[in-house]
Amino acid sequence: MPEPAIAAPGFGIYVHWPFCRSKCPYCDFNSHVREQIDQPRWRRALLAELEHFASGIPHEPVTSIFFGGGTPSLMPPETTAAVIDAVRRHFPTAADLEVTLEANPTSVETGRFATFRAAGVNRVSLGVQALDDQALRFLGRQHSAGEALAAVEVAQRNFERVSFDLIYARPGQTEADWRRELHAALDHGLEHISLYQLTIEANTGFAGAVARREFTPLDGDSAAGLYELTQALCEGHGLPAYEISNHAKPGAESRHNLTYWRYGSYLGIGPGAHGRALLQGVRHATQQWRKPEVWLEQVEAQGHGTEEIAPISAAAAFEELMMMGLRLAKGVPLARMREIDPAAAAGLITGRRLQRLIEGGFLARDATHLRATSQGRQVLNTVLAELLA
Repeated sequence: MPEPAIAAPGFGIYVHWPFCRSKCPYCDFNSHVREQIDQPRWRRALLAELEHFASGIPHEPVTSIFFGGGTPSLMPPETTAAVIDAVRRHFPTAADLEVTLEANPTSVETGRFATFRAAGVNRVSLGVQALDDQALRFLGRQHSAGEALAAVEVAQRNFERVSFDLIYARPGQTEADWRRELHAALDHGLEHISLYQLTIEANTGFAGAVARREFTPLDGDSAAGLYELTQALCEGHGLPAYEISNHAKPGAESRHNLTYWRYGSYLGIGPGAHGRALLQGVRHATQQWRKPEVWLEQVEAQGHGTEEIAPISAAAAFEELMMMGLRLAKGVPLARMREIDPAAAAGLITGRRLQRLIEGGFLARDATHLRATSQGRQVLNTVLAELLA
């Protein structure tokens, strides 16, 4: 009997805008504060790098564009429009092309939503992060809870699709606290919400604060309880988890992020962006120069800011497939595993390590997919380390 068709992963284009008004203490993204930005120069550079990649890769239809950062809602809307127009000019695009812009819920940025909509953005992802003013101050955010909810309403009037992020498992946060906060978010009739547990990343403001004992991260048992509560509340509002930290109504999932998790191809444009592209039938990893000024100089000198481009072996691609795909509630299609590396797939599927993880309740397998259970998704890094050892 033939195996069922695998969901098409799509082909995405990620555009990185590296600038922010301030650096949040939890953030380890490639974001920078600059007093002045030469906007026309940056627009020319983004367009040049996009054209460079368009001339060197197969022109499969683009299914999504994602403007991330940094704070891309600080990008001039005309730059956003120019990039979207260039994608349409250089590539075939899907009829239902998804174009997402990350934005902060400040009055300055929400006042530009209509202009971004006119530029071609049809989905916005708001960095709300908390609906508690004290927590927002702790997280270094520049908006209040009231401003955040007002921004959600403005976004819903301007865009067909709206998502926003919250960070939970903050120091001292109780289940009652989180229940109230999450209910306030879900009551806004969202189609998609991203809910991340606070993690202390190296080389961030919070890493230094923890080292100085200014606060203590929430313990693992309490964080696990909040995770379970999150799943129950979102399920009850019709937004089940389709990925570890992402919840959506059926059909409202982020197509761009699904391309990552399904291990599809994508281009990374801008400082520090990375990509996965098929070149002459071989999957390659691309990495752009991280520092904005270095990237800009490289683009102006040679038409692109690529620091490294390298082929990915079948074995490495198989590991990446597993690390990304097991984040999804549906898991990894067995057919996709065999497509990427038949030998590795056969060894893993029949191996004792997989059987132990299934017996332990961390993984489950049926006729078509391998997936992490709810228990397994909470400790996925440990599960992956054991599975791929």
